[in-house]
Amino acid sequence: MSVVSSQEGPWLDDAAGRLIRPYTVSGGRTQPTTALDLLSMVMATGSSPQPHMGPEHSLALGLCGGPTSVAEIAAHLRLPAVVTKVLLSDLVDCGALTARAPRFHANPTDRSLLEAVLDGLRQRL
Repeated sequence: MSVVSSQEGPWLDDAAGRLIRPYTVSGGRTQPTTALDLLSMVMATGSSPQPHMGPEHSLALGLCGGPTSVAEIAAHLRLPAVVTKVLLSDLVDCGALTARAPRFHANPTDRSLLEAVLDGLRQRL
């Protein structure tokens, strides 16, 4: 059995997949202490996480050099969104991250907003 490097995420095995259950990462907790939405933006403050936090906290913090959405971090960590929210709220609580609610355009059906989204999608595809 060979364990994949940390680039692929913590505790992964190429044949078996994740070697620990996702909710073990959050200590079984399913409720974050900070209100986070999938579109909430988090960013590192430059403070270090508390020493008792696990490697997943460090991995999550490493992804937050610039404003990053909770959904994007969950995808990179290959963890359920609720587990990611718990990890990120731990980091917010200790001052290592800041979080802000997603900003929505005043009129979500505004033609210019929809065209900008469409242009962005076309550039990526």
